Amino acid sequence: MAAVATSIIREKAGVPAYHQVPETKYELDWADLVTLDLSQFDKPGGKQKLATQLFEAIQKIGFFYIINFGLTQEQVDRQFAIGKEVFQLPTEEKLKYRADLENGGYNGYKPLGLREVKPGVYDNTEIYNIPKFIPAFERPHPDVINANRQDIEAFARHINDGVVGKLLVLFAIVLELPEDFFLQRHRYDEKSDCHLRYMKYHRRTAEQNRVLENVWVKGHTDFGSLTLLFRQPVAALQVRTPEGQWKWVRPYPQSITVNLADSLEFLTNGFLKSSIHRVVAPPPDQADIDRLGVLYFVRPEDSLELRPVVSSVLERLGYNKTTDGSAVGITAGQWVKARVARGVSKDKPRSDVSEQEIIGGKAAKYYD
Repeated sequence: MAAVATSIIREKAGVPAYHQVPETKYELDWADLVTLDLSQFDKPGGKQKLATQLFEAIQKIGFFYIINFGLTQEQVDRQFAIGKEVFQLPTEEKLKYRADLENGGYNGYKPLGLREVKPGVYDNTEIYNIPKFIPAFERPHPDVINANRQDIEAFARHINDGVVGKLLVLFAIVLELPEDFFLQRHRYDEKSDCHLRYMKYHRRTAEQNRVLENVWVKGHTDFGSLTLLFRQPVAALQVRTPEGQWKWVRPYPQSITVNLADSLEFLTNGFLKSSIHRVVAPPPDQADIDRLGVLYFVRPEDSLELRPVVSSVLERLGYNKTTDGSAVGITAGQWVKARVARGVSKDKPRSDVSEQEIIGGKAAKYYD
């Protein structure tokens, strides 16, 4: 009966079921990442055990997996299905919802080919960002989003409450802060640039990949606190190790891949390091597949100054001195908006950029 009901709902919403593509059969140089089982969170001693694992993960590479996060594969695939339908809309329809990227606005549609990645070669990504479901961020959306709003909102709110909330508690435990320390700086009802993202990497030709040396998105860090990537079977994501090596991120079954981002690095004076990652051409058996993604970006409240927190852990480990890398005087909202705007600037191809000033003397770095 449940399957029939689900089928009817899908038909009414006009969204066909989504089927994940097969994983690559190539044995790549996979990164060795820690896996956190969130089903342990509410068990006796569970939070402390997970915090210990998290501490190990952030010492190694700043990327980790989470499993048992309270969503079924069907619920996840439903979001992939909606995202696929969004990108199949006519271009003129999608452009009605274009994000105000040039002024730091990231909500809505980012068109294909906006950024020059190498001279004469443009990016192969389409993005649709859906902000938090609060009055401050009400905005028009395509019909396929409106028709499925209830599912989308439930999904996004579960990520915030049932996944992100637990991770923020674990980070507070790692730093020996009150458990709600980061929760109070990431409140859902306050303005921030948290968003659910549908993202499509269009396949490239062999000639395009040759010109790009197989690098689709140069090594970079993310803007906010955390990025959550729902399992993406098309292998293309790579993470940079502390030794400067690039390792592939395996699409671990029924997982979310999590990486740390800029705000947590600023707030901990460099102890929590914003993870460097890039996107490259998939292996040969996936070269002809468009790479569809569902992600959730976690960002602090816009008004939060990115001043290092006071933590006995940071003091013991020597991260309690303000450094040239600090963002004192810059708010989370200012940092995100400035990075978005600089990301679409037309001054030079991204391949020629290794460092880009963002705001207040702070720069973002890019890596080959």
